[in-house]
Amino acid sequence: MKIYVGNLSYSTTQATLEEHFGNYGQVEEVAIINDRETGRPRGFAFVTMANHDEGSQAIEAMNGAELDGRTLTVNEARPKPAGPRRGGGGGGGGRW
Repeated sequence: MKIYVGNLSYSTTQATLEEHFGNYGQVEEVAIINDRETGRPRGFAFVTMANHDEGSQAIEAMNGAELDGRTLTVNEARPKPAGPRRGGGGGGGGRW
C-alpha cells in the first residue's frame, strides 16, 4: 500500500520515516520528494507498506501526529492521473 505523507519538516529523513511507520508493519520503501531545481525536500513523501492492513493502521495512527515539530497529513496515495504531463514544452524563439 502506498501512503502519502504531507507537511513534513525539511529536516525529516528517510530513516526517521522508516522508523515511525515501521511501528505499524513492514516498510518496503520511503521516497522523500525533492525539488528538481534546488534538490531540497518539497515537504512530502511516499511510504510503501508491505500490506494493506498495516498501511491502514499506519495511516490511522500517523495522520495528525507530530513529527519533527510538524503535524502530519497522512492518507492513501492516489494514482497519478493519466494523460499528458503538465508544463514542460517551451523552446523556440527566433525567426523563420
